Amino acid sequence: MRSMKISLTNCAACPSQLPRVANHSQCAARRSYTRPAFAPKPAIDVKHIRQNPGLYQQNCIDRNYAAHGKSPWKIIELHEQWLALQQSARSLRERNNQLRGKLAKAASHSGDAEGDIRQTDDKDSMINEAKALKVELSAIEDKEASLQEEIESLASDLPNLSSTHTPVGTEPEVVGYINHHPEPEPSTSNRVWRSHVHIGSELGIIDFAGAAQTSGWGWYYLLNEGAMLEQALVQYALSVARKRGWRPVAPPSLVYSHIAAACGFQPRDQNGEQQIYAIEQAEKDKAKPTLALAGTAEIPLAGMKANQTFEDTELPLKTVGVSRSYRAEAGARGVDTKGLYRVHEFTKVEMFAWTLPDHVGQEYFVSSADSSSEAIFDEMQAIQTEILQALGLHCRIVEMPTTDLGASATRKRDIEAFFPSRRDKDNGWGEVTSTSLCTDYQSRRLHTRVRLEKAGRKLEFPHTLNGTALAVPRVLAAVLENHWNEEERTVAIPEVLQPYMDGMTKICGQKHGTGSY
Repeated sequence: MRSMKISLTNCAACPSQLPRVANHSQCAARRSYTRPAFAPKPAIDVKHIRQNPGLYQQNCIDRNYAAHGKSPWKIIELHEQWLALQQSARSLRERNNQLRGKLAKAASHSGDAEGDIRQTDDKDSMINEAKALKVELSAIEDKEASLQEEIESLASDLPNLSSTHTPVGTEPEVVGYINHHPEPEPSTSNRVWRSHVHIGSELGIIDFAGAAQTSGWGWYYLLNEGAMLEQALVQYALSVARKRGWRPVAPPSLVYSHIAAACGFQPRDQNGEQQIYAIEQAEKDKAKPTLALAGTAEIPLAGMKANQTFEDTELPLKTVGVSRSYRAEAGARGVDTKGLYRVHEFTKVEMFAWTLPDHVGQEYFVSSADSSSEAIFDEMQAIQTEILQALGLHCRIVEMPTTDLGASATRKRDIEAFFPSRRDKDNGWGEVTSTSLCTDYQSRRLHTRVRLEKAGRKLEFPHTLNGTALAVPRVLAAVLENHWNEEERTVAIPEVLQPYMDGMTKICGQKHGTGSY
């Protein structure tokens, strides 16, 4: 049996365990798994890193990956050592070839007895030298392999280069709004707002106390109309995505640790926070590849095409997956995460797509305008906007800054909804969706390729994108808070969800009977 645990790793610079450290950007990420032989072989563009070390260093600084800032220069240093070994090996191989030629020549000439004795002595000397060369070459080749592995490891851990759309620093850029603000001037309003925690308890549709006894803080039960509302949100989000051609997928929740890492999910983020749950292995299974619970369907969806090659006519391939998602860092950011805003487990509808690369080398192969990565990025945003607009939520669309990007994203846009219960924090704004463009970061690490007919059947790496269609707990919380009627003590169900809730128009809760039709 395998049991679940959060594995804690120690940092050499800090004797305490990382979760107790407030900021660990100075500590480099460390792998806690061994890459199995069948794992996709990363194909990082190390040459581009060597040619632009300053660019990659500044990118690490901008994205709060300071611990990796020196890696580009270290890669250059290791590459020079590798080149020196290559030169040494070339000289040794040349000498070895010379010895082989002399041995072959000696074998073809046999003379008098005295000459044969001299040839025998020379032959033994050359054989001994050849054996010594073989040992020396083997040691050099081992060192070359070690250097190459270290170079690839350093390169793999570098974050993606940031897009020119991405603001540098810590402040996001507001680029748009959805629906009108329900209370633009709180001081002049007499509307009574309630937290979804209060509403859920009042209506008997959320149970935090029972979950705390069963699983601990950060888990919850959805009851009665709350459970129905979760399924209604999932079905509605799926219907919006499907009508735009997104293919439904039911992915697994367990993934290999090396697949999660290839997607940009390390056991810890750059701040030292635990990202994912690792699965503890029995002693007899220690040699097997380690497993982790997926923090989002993005990981198993991306892994679905690992070590595979697309034909260019197959792209863009747009999928939408429904899964349970697991986050180990819930509650790590303070008291503002009470309730459903930050939890350990939740249902999420996730979009994931592969597109043709925007350009290929000097040929500048350009994909069609409606299927480029930028076009799919905009399509994901349109789906998110349609869903949130129909749910009657006031939201703002923000271009996220460099410090907020994960390792894989070159660009990220979030949509933040207005939560009345969060007015004392960020003026009520809280993230409900995210869209990321990852260029070839994930496809290179997963060895997913595409064959381009127009570029002479050249093999290239497709671009990947991911975006939240709907994350249930936060959207459910926003619906409860924004559609609460203090006088009636009910929650109005958005019209688009009513067909999925047997025509119910209001949630009245246990104290007021069942839902209203």
